[in-house]
Amino acid sequence: MGDAGSWTERVVVRDGVRLVCRDRGGDGRPVVLLHGLAGHSGEWDALADALGPRHRVVAVDQRGHGASERRPADTRRAAYVADVVAVVEQLGLERPVLVGQSLGGHTALLTAAAHPDLPYALVLVEAGAGGPNAGVQAEIGGWLESWPTPFPSRAAAVEFLGGGPVGEGWARGLEERDGGWWPRFDADVMVASLAEIAERAFWPEWSAVACPTLVVLGQHGIIAPGEADTLLAARPHARALSVPGAGHDVHLEHPEVLYDAIRRFLGELEP
Repeated sequence: MGDAGSWTERVVVRDGVRLVCRDRGGDGRPVVLLHGLAGHSGEWDALADALGPRHRVVAVDQRGHGASERRPADTRRAAYVADVVAVVEQLGLERPVLVGQSLGGHTALLTAAAHPDLPYALVLVEAGAGGPNAGVQAEIGGWLESWPTPFPSRAAAVEFLGGGPVGEGWARGLEERDGGWWPRFDADVMVASLAEIAERAFWPEWSAVACPTLVVLGQHGIIAPGEADTLLAARPHARALSVPGAGHDVHLEHPEVLYDAIRRFLGELEP
């Protein structure tokens, strides 16, 4: 296990948009970690600790999130994908493993489909290709607007955001200012980022992914069993794992299980 504080901040600028990354350094195969909607790079600390001795781990604050550009003009899926390509190129990450949770997994999937020579492997955590989901923007927007911000304390934020490791993980993404704890994103930017997912599915992109793929789902997550079956039917060589008792935030609830799954998966690929 490494030291969660041993990050170097890297700044990547693409098309005028500032992207902030947390880079552990190291000489092993690079791993790029992509958080979900309204998330932040610090969600990956426990997994990054475990991966650190064998890999160069880079966690990205995606556009609109965390320390990166808060109000980017472009919130299309293609912009998120181009950001990943820029991070890989500007930081010199040769054939990285792309690991993404939720919307970050969707971004990783689309990156692998559009740039087949870029990733060595793909790991999707509670992410898939399904859709359309016409109500997703209203649902997520309503949830974000329900946050009683500013939270009076970090402990209050942890409790509201689910308690335990999930609440702690979400609360680490807040910033303290003006006597309260505030999100580092704007709800309207988050809602805009879901526009294409609301309109269509991404099965052609899933079928276009050429690299080895591992799909990790929570038993009580958001990917319906039927969608998981369709994912594997479309790409029979993809690997899949369901984590018993886990919800959508598998990486926060059971980082040790996720690490073990990734370790085994990559171990089977290495010559």
